[in-house]
Amino acid sequence: MSGQPLRGSSDLVGIYYPRYDLASMRVSRGMVLAFGIPAFIVLTAMSTMAASSPSPSGSGSAATGSSALPGDPAKGETLYTQNCATCHGAALEGGIGPSLNPIEKLPGVANPLDPAYLIGVITNGRTDNGRVMPPKGGNPSLTEQDVKDLASFIIQANHTPGGGALSPGELAKRTILWVSIGIIAMVFITYLLSSYNMRWIARRAAARRK
Repeated sequence: MSGQPLRGSSDLVGIYYPRYDLASMRVSRGMVLAFGIPAFIVLTAMSTMAASSPSPSGSGSAATGSSALPGDPAKGETLYTQNCATCHGAALEGGIGPSLNPIEKLPGVANPLDPAYLIGVITNGRTDNGRVMPPKGGNPSLTEQDVKDLASFIIQANHTPGGGALSPGELAKRTILWVSIGIIAMVFITYLLSSYNMRWIARRAAARRK
């Protein structure tokens, strides 16, 4: 790094101010790309792996609140769309039948999200305020496990803000997405600040050399 003596009312020999070369000190776009592209590729690969990861079954192992779900809510969602959405709404909002998310509190029912209660209503049907729900929603081919899966879907939907629960893979993908956005934003901001700082240093150095 080269420099020149300070000149003024009294010359101080041996004290040098460095010459700043703006072009050489500026953070290059190539460096940003060199770090940004590999980071993006790695994060994309992680997102793909998260998407391909199997979601754990809800049959007896997924807990909602203080009790385990009686079945698989993912299968229950499919069964709900096929058998229940016509009366209870595609988003469980209600229609011909009562709302299931948030679940309607019916008279004489202490906890409408109790698994045993839901399984009983789905299996045997219910008549309330002139509304009639036939056993198994009118589909006698539903199995006992199907009923448990339906109950699990309703319970999980009510315990998830904004609707259905996110699978572990979907949650991981969303987390990675926001982390990626944060990293890219930090790299870009760092690039802008570094470029501005180098220009400021170069201007100060040029002013001192005059």
